[in-house]
Amino acid sequence: MPFSLKLLPLAATAADPGAGSMLPSIIMIVAMIAVFYFLMIRPENKRKKEAENMRNSLSVGDDITTIGGITGTICAVKDKTIVIETGADRVRIEFTKWAVSSKGTQTTEDVPNTEDKKDKDKNKNKAKDNKDGKDKAKEPEKDGKDSKKDK
Repeated sequence: MPFSLKLLPLAATAADPGAGSMLPSIIMIVAMIAVFYFLMIRPENKRKKEAENMRNSLSVGDDITTIGGITGTICAVKDKTIVIETGADRVRIEFTKWAVSSKGTQTTEDVPNTEDKKDKDKNKNKAKDNKDGKDKAKEPEKDGKDSKKDK
């Protein structure tokens, strides 16, 4: 008997080497699920709840923008739909509440400045003319303003 008692702890450690290495793997999987929850799932649920509260709080006279980009003022509010009035011609359109993107009209996106493009084109043309041997500075520019001088 004393011989088998001495081997029993060795047998337990030899048969259980996988149990000790499983714990860090399980902890890592639980940590990854927690990170996904707090970084992806929870913020998305918050956004959905805020959008639902905004849609439920719509009232007559609010300016809205739909998901399609149509802007207008709310004329009537029903359970699941709203009626908006768009433009100066007072066209009325009925939308479902889930089609409302935001309360208030959205600002326009930054439109690229067209003057910069024109200046670049002028500079390219000047460089091209200088390569051809023409000097634009010596030639007088004619436009609609100098029509009295030409006559």
